[in-house]
Amino acid sequence: MEDKELNYGDSAIQVLEGLEAVRKRPGMYIGNTHDSGLHHLVWEIVDNAVDEALAGYCNHIEVSVEPGNVVIVKDNGRGMPTGINKKTGLSTIETIFTVLHAGGKFGGGGYKVSGGLHGVGASVVNALSDFLEVNVYRDGEIHFQRFENGGKPVEPMKVVGKCDKDRTGTTVKFHPDASIFETTEYNFSTLSKRLQEIAFLNKGIQITLTDNREEPKKEVKYLYNGGIIEYVEMLNKNNNVLHPDIVYVEGKENDVVIEVACQYNSSYQSQIYSFTNNIHTHEGGTHEDGVKQALTRVINNYAKNNKLLKDNDDSLTGDDVREGLTMIISCKHPDPQFEGQTKTKLGNSEVRKIASDVFGQGFERFLMENPAQAKIIIDKAILASNARIAAKKARELTRRKSDLDVTNFYGKLSDCKSKDPKECEIFLVEGDSAGGSAKKGRDSMTQAILPLRGKILNVEKARMDRALSNEEIRTIITAFGTGIGEDFDLSKLRYDKIVIMTDADVDGSHIRVLLLTLFYRFFKPIVEAGHVYAAQPPLFSIKYGKNVTYALDEAELEKKKGEIPGNVKPIIGRMKGLGEMDADELFDTTMDINKRVLRKITVEDAMAADEIFTTLMGEEVEPRRKFIEEHAEYADLDI
Repeated sequence: MEDKELNYGDSAIQVLEGLEAVRKRPGMYIGNTHDSGLHHLVWEIVDNAVDEALAGYCNHIEVSVEPGNVVIVKDNGRGMPTGINKKTGLSTIETIFTVLHAGGKFGGGGYKVSGGLHGVGASVVNALSDFLEVNVYRDGEIHFQRFENGGKPVEPMKVVGKCDKDRTGTTVKFHPDASIFETTEYNFSTLSKRLQEIAFLNKGIQITLTDNREEPKKEVKYLYNGGIIEYVEMLNKNNNVLHPDIVYVEGKENDVVIEVACQYNSSYQSQIYSFTNNIHTHEGGTHEDGVKQALTRVINNYAKNNKLLKDNDDSLTGDDVREGLTMIISCKHPDPQFEGQTKTKLGNSEVRKIASDVFGQGFERFLMENPAQAKIIIDKAILASNARIAAKKARELTRRKSDLDVTNFYGKLSDCKSKDPKECEIFLVEGDSAGGSAKKGRDSMTQAILPLRGKILNVEKARMDRALSNEEIRTIITAFGTGIGEDFDLSKLRYDKIVIMTDADVDGSHIRVLLLTLFYRFFKPIVEAGHVYAAQPPLFSIKYGKNVTYALDEAELEKKKGEIPGNVKPIIGRMKGLGEMDADELFDTTMDINKRVLRKITVEDAMAADEIFTTLMGEEVEPRRKFIEEHAEYADLDI
């Protein structure tokens, strides 16, 4: 039987012309129409200016956010070409801003190296703006064109004035289309962080960011003549560094440039960030693989040749030699091929050997020329190796044997009856008393309860072997079922939701942060996959007549009071701690899937998260004190 509404004929085939495709499916071009997609518009225009800098024609980029969230990006590059494009018959400026895949990034004619979206950037920004203006300073003239309503030219490009012949560059002014984006509000912190990153990765380029939306205006300037050396310095500023000199290696082979800077600190984690043409390759790739392989090879060779490792000792592993390492890897490639889940993994196979050769030779030279610093680095890796072997033995204690063992594991875990991880959740509860109430009030089919006694070990200050000697941590690892370290397997996670349930006081906050540190350092994929939550027990109960409702905080309390009939006076009560609630109260307020509020824990920015954990939970006291002083006004604690 024919469904007339689904009639599939020639007329059903649509052809989207010009920039219509971008407006129809913006997520295909900028990822999403949320906050990150909005900021992506700025990155695309800035990337064009950076390409001019990489080509050697620009040394200053200015970004400003004007009232109404209008963005202006200026550069002092050559200025876009202003003649007529032979293929389109339009001015080159109009071609660049209205034709997808038009630009100087194809065929190697305009740029040897470029970032961005390879030629779609400027036209995509135009398509997703309600207006965009371009001023080009070139050949003593100012060329101008304005586009409106999703990239439509108001009139052809024209000369609007004269300028000094020495003045060159491009200025782009645009406003994101509110009918496309969920918000058009630019975040100064997001802008400044990425622009600082670009300045680090391109030494000698000055980048200025100004926020003119309110008085007094904000302004930051970034200029790093040391490039990624200064990047490593910044990342290690809150760490205790083990050797004074930052290792820096740079080399070029077949037009591929590899730059690496690194330095060891006394922590037990590594911070390794890789980039290709200024794009953060979150998933790594061949440039990162090559550098890591060289690091392991060179350290093992040096250690054995200098008798720092005995002949019968096992070789140091990649994890051993990366403990406490802060490293930036920057690859500049004329034709990068990206792959992976988010297209941020470099796939060019030839880069692996180039990166390995360039870094291996430079790092070996550093060790040979600096024997005292080399010994510190080798000793750090050997200690990590000893701890790894000890941790391997300790991990055996955390492996699950059977469901029966789990049910009675240390007499603590009250597991749920269901064995389907998709519907199961585990509550990590502060204290035995709250754990008892939670066990009585839970839905035993899908909710497991694990009471925690006291505060767990701060793993920011401990290697894995010491962490695995902590009974509470071993219990958590065993309950999750994923294993840890080299045994970790996310597919074996037994619960879809891991819910931290602590009191809304100082102790509860501390326990929550200790658990989040554990998860971020030892179970990072669990956090990244969105399995970790924090329960939000209410601070107030509101009773009127036979009705009982709850409020998370004072703001919600005021709102709910306004909803109560005017002739009724409620008995508003401050909620007790989790351990003082009875089972029904705890279920109604905090565990009932139909009523509860959970806060999902996400890792939006791994670098920022690393820095926060290092600052708040690491060995250095001064950065922590400074952070607390600066942010104390934002703390919402029930003391």
